[in-house]
Amino acid sequence: MSRLGNLGAKLYQGEVGYDFVGKRKIWYGVSILITITAILGLVVQGLNMGIEFKGGAVFTTPKTSVSVAQAQDAAEEASGHPAIVQELGTGGMRIQVSELDTKQADKVAAELSETLDVDAEKINAELVGPSWGEQIANKAWTGLGVFMILVVIYLAIAFEWRMAVAALIALIHDITITVGVYALVGFEVTPGTVIGLLTILGYSLYDTVVVFDSLKEGSKDITKQTRWTYSEVANRSINSTLVRSINTTVVALLPVAGLLFIGGGVLGAGMLNDISLSLFVGLAAGAYSSIFIATPLVADLKEREPQMKALKKRVLAKRAAAAAKGEPAESEQPEQPDDSADDVQEDTTPAVVGQRGRGRGRPSGRRR
Repeated sequence: MSRLGNLGAKLYQGEVGYDFVGKRKIWYGVSILITITAILGLVVQGLNMGIEFKGGAVFTTPKTSVSVAQAQDAAEEASGHPAIVQELGTGGMRIQVSELDTKQADKVAAELSETLDVDAEKINAELVGPSWGEQIANKAWTGLGVFMILVVIYLAIAFEWRMAVAALIALIHDITITVGVYALVGFEVTPGTVIGLLTILGYSLYDTVVVFDSLKEGSKDITKQTRWTYSEVANRSINSTLVRSINTTVVALLPVAGLLFIGGGVLGAGMLNDISLSLFVGLAAGAYSSIFIATPLVADLKEREPQMKALKKRVLAKRAAAAAKGEPAESEQPEQPDDSADDVQEDTTPAVVGQRGRGRGRPSGRRR
């Protein structure tokens, strides 16, 4: 078994672990600092909205020998507005200029025809109205609101309302950080960005639900024992699913990183940046929030219950009594496997559906 596999097995069995829940105030502070930075970026710098949201024109040219910088200077001089130029695989160019009407678009197309030395009829000009992008944004906000409501209802039914609240806070945390990074970096916000933002919600929720499911199983009949507090059970749940969360996040981030850093950065396919950045930041933030935010929040909310407060007192009292006697705390003792069946010979007879099981070592009661 690999080292990572051995670590995963030890984490799952509780042999090793990190106190995520016990240090939750640190993670809360880090998250608050990151969130404030993201909000300041939104307020001060704002989002670089794409042409789909501001309106304008998109010019697609045939193959030309003119550089991207020359085409950009020509488009900005003719329109009086900033232009975004992207070189296409065919050798042509895609030029975006915001806030243009039909008359201005014709003027820019004529100027580009002279600068790029191509026939004006071969330059394809498409006008985009700001109302179209506004409709997309409104539908995205509607879809996001419906998604949040359904998530809260489902988690409240499948688990409990505290987990639903913690998951909702984690989702808002992920969206805020992702949008804030867009504002700070200055990447263009396009419909692809909106798609990426909605996509990361599913990944973030998946990691959170995996930990919640483990916590739900581990906290069954928790008040009937005096070995673990609820926070400790929550911490064991995080550790038992930690390797799985890391593996799924890394596997998901690798192709997205290829799109962002190689496709968008090295190869210059700028159209990939809008969706790949939102996916990359959102996936990383989702993995972080499921481990450091969602589950510790559940533990905080749960520990306020009278039953959990009483359980914590009993656990601490038992540990204090054990420490006074010089005995190790029960929580520090490794779980011993049940060897009571070792003295009984294993029955190698395969089980058959529909037959009544016979006791081991006993005669069948029927003489041959």
